[in-house]
Amino acid sequence: MEAYLRQVHNLTKNSRFSKLAAGTKSAIVSYFTDWLGNLNSLEDAIKQESSKEVLNFLKQHLDIKKNSQSIIFTTHFKSYVEDVDFDKVRAIIDFKKVNNIQHVNGLFRAVNTMLPDGGIYIGRLETYKERKVKLYNRYGIQRGRLVWLGDLIFNRIIPRIPYLDTLYYKITNVEFHSMSRAEVLGRLAYCGFETIDFMSIDGLSYFVVMKTREPYKFPNPSFYPIIKLQRIGQNGKMIGIYKFRTMHPYSEYLQDYVIHMNGYNEKGKPAHDFRLTRWGQWMRRYGFDELPQLINVVKGEMKLVGLRPLSQVRYNEFPEDLQSERIKYKPGCFPPYIALNMPDDKMNIEAERIYIRDLSLDPHYTDIRYLFKSVCNILFHRFRSC
Repeated sequence: MEAYLRQVHNLTKNSRFSKLAAGTKSAIVSYFTDWLGNLNSLEDAIKQESSKEVLNFLKQHLDIKKNSQSIIFTTHFKSYVEDVDFDKVRAIIDFKKVNNIQHVNGLFRAVNTMLPDGGIYIGRLETYKERKVKLYNRYGIQRGRLVWLGDLIFNRIIPRIPYLDTLYYKITNVEFHSMSRAEVLGRLAYCGFETIDFMSIDGLSYFVVMKTREPYKFPNPSFYPIIKLQRIGQNGKMIGIYKFRTMHPYSEYLQDYVIHMNGYNEKGKPAHDFRLTRWGQWMRRYGFDELPQLINVVKGEMKLVGLRPLSQVRYNEFPEDLQSERIKYKPGCFPPYIALNMPDDKMNIEAERIYIRDLSLDPHYTDIRYLFKSVCNILFHRFRSC
């Protein structure tokens, strides 16, 4: 419990806090705790810290009154834990905005440790879209654009630059950090949670997630412009495909969630994909995001023309006969559906079958022919990949 309180109140790596005596540290942690006296007071406290609409939203996923002694409720100033049986904790409700947490993954991991499998975690944040609306309402459209731009640079870009991030947290005391819906849900998935629901209420977003496994142990994804995604290569070997970032950080952990919610669009890609950034949509439309794959070509992992490198999730959805055939070949930067102008979901699978057939009949000239057709379709027929 103490580890959770340290994370949620940003005490873990606070230099001033770390220098205090043990008794003083304990007193500070105790300051953030309070007591709820009866079964109705937890609902009252939640309503007081938010609104009746938020309380009703939470009650759709959690019987608060019945399970009050197995729920930890944390606000910006207090943690209501005195009446909780820590051996039977089933849910954690945290109303301190995720934006105000310096080590977000540290908090999510601490929550994961406290909850049993199937345990519920509910939190809230202000997405950068909600902040944009708030700034426009406060300053008007013209001034709001300037304020929004400054906020974007200072509270979203600078915290992602090495060394500047430490200075940022010292200056702001983690009060204004800007985050996207995709990043927060992706971090939660990375830390072992499955998203159940997400809703915007009164200018803040609330998430409901369930613990389904332990957090991943591999390093955190990067925030840099070029990313490396795990894809299935020749002989079924996983390879790291280089691309320009077109999605918010941690988005790769949400692919199952997005597909489950919205399915695929007519071109075989996740429909209504909120993980995409605005500039990412533009880059994908013209295929610029795939230019770094030339690094994979130089490394010998890919070739210019070939079957599209697939994620494990997408690969598992292909017909079994095509799965076994396609891993015999190196993936390529220009997939067959561009050359054959067959971009929709079902047609691009058929395009792969045609390409494999042509390759078996004429292995020397097939790639040259497909490359020429692909370039012509892109330049003269305005083929777009998304």
